Amino acid sequence: MSVVSVGSMPWPPNAVSACRVAGRAALLICVVGLAGCGEPGKKLTADELRDPNVCQSCHPTQVADWSRSMHAYASDDPVFTAMNKRGQRETNGALGDFCVKCHAPVALRDGATTDGLNLASLPAAQHGVTCFFCHSAESVDGTHNDPLTLATDGRMLGPISDPASGAPHPSAYTALLDGAQTESAGMCGTCHDIVNTNNVPLERTYQEWQTTKFAVPPHGQSCVQCHMSGSDGPASTVSTVTRHLHGHDFPAVDLPLTDFPGADPTRLRQDAQAMLDTTIQATICFDDSTRRVLVALDNVAAGHSWPSGASQDRRAWVDVTAYSGTDVIYQSGVAAGETPETAADPDLWMVRDCIFDDTRNEAHMFWQAASYTTNLISGSIPGVLSDPTSFTRSHQKMAYPVAAPFTTAPDRIDVQVFLKAIGDDVLASLVQSGDLDPGVVAGVPTYQLQGYANVEWTRVKSTPYLDITTGDQLACVIPSTYTAMGTIVAATSHARCMP
Repeated sequence: MSVVSVGSMPWPPNAVSACRVAGRAALLICVVGLAGCGEPGKKLTADELRDPNVCQSCHPTQVADWSRSMHAYASDDPVFTAMNKRGQRETNGALGDFCVKCHAPVALRDGATTDGLNLASLPAAQHGVTCFFCHSAESVDGTHNDPLTLATDGRMLGPISDPASGAPHPSAYTALLDGAQTESAGMCGTCHDIVNTNNVPLERTYQEWQTTKFAVPPHGQSCVQCHMSGSDGPASTVSTVTRHLHGHDFPAVDLPLTDFPGADPTRLRQDAQAMLDTTIQATICFDDSTRRVLVALDNVAAGHSWPSGASQDRRAWVDVTAYSGTDVIYQSGVAAGETPETAADPDLWMVRDCIFDDTRNEAHMFWQAASYTTNLISGSIPGVLSDPTSFTRSHQKMAYPVAAPFTTAPDRIDVQVFLKAIGDDVLASLVQSGDLDPGVVAGVPTYQLQGYANVEWTRVKSTPYLDITTGDQLACVIPSTYTAMGTIVAATSHARCMP
């Protein structure tokens, strides 16, 4: 491997580039970190292993990916800090380490914080979900709220069974970080399944995955296939061996709301949009017998329910517009100037979790939740003959208009699907309590799904289809070869949360 010299220290070229990208303010940190790759036989200390800037010297690509991710941003996200601050106050500190177990796990385990209220004063190496936290995970000893056991002997663990020699730390293989093994989903699940202090399972992404066909070996898929895109190349600057590598920016739904080192919100937004565009298929049918529009949503690609994650905060909804010529004769959805929560539309189809406090009133904050209801669209579930609902839970349909059929049959129908990462009512509550800067609210992303979720129906485009559950003859526009009509179930809307 060729090197260049700065002073008397040999620098791998990738690492020099990474330091330049990091900027002059980070130059000294880069110089310190580069000693690990540049000095044969030098082993990193426990403190150095915890610092992503040190990791950067040998793994510049992976750290650059991570630096723009929500993992890097996890403890600096203003919605997280606002919720934690308010939760600690409203529970008189009983919330304790609940949030920081997953948002700042190294800081918690090192005793630098107990409740996350002092995170702003801690060194950058103790912020977020770091390289050290994931790559020293030795075992999963529970199902939720970060039950990981970390190695204490300096080993860095990963998916490579024959690590190259010369690394400045011991290396070892673990199936927990091997995306080709479905058990690696359990590693992600430790922080993506969250049960609150009232024993309410608020985030259930790993549980959801376990019920889908993605969890069934030998042809299942772990979280890695969707959230860590692959490429080939050396795993570090000390190796020339080509490996199959994975991106470390973990695109999903949430985006950074403030600037931070390494941030690239435009790219994250594009990656999130591309992922969402593959998950949902909308099908539009007109039923000439009932004179109603049937809209079906199929979760065709997500390895978990849709939406997922903090589903009590997510807001997904469907807009339906029917035309006669150029005239709009029916519209359902969120109108201009409305939010999903304030929309006047009685037919609004909203997909989300609803949470309720111990008096059965709707709640907005996770620590208040004593119960919940859900109408999420399940991931693709293996058919089980003994369970007639095993297939249909992935496929839901709504009939429009709800109150009365069309008097004039439409000649064009448009369907659009939207997803907002955090509901306006949640954000407004945090602003009103003084815990969230109102200036960040506008940055919370709302996605309009494209691809098979954005569909237009006309009579000419439609094909005849028999609804085997009713015997009705339908005229349907099905945007792909994937067809679930006849096996879908009626949807419910969570536009108005009812306990």
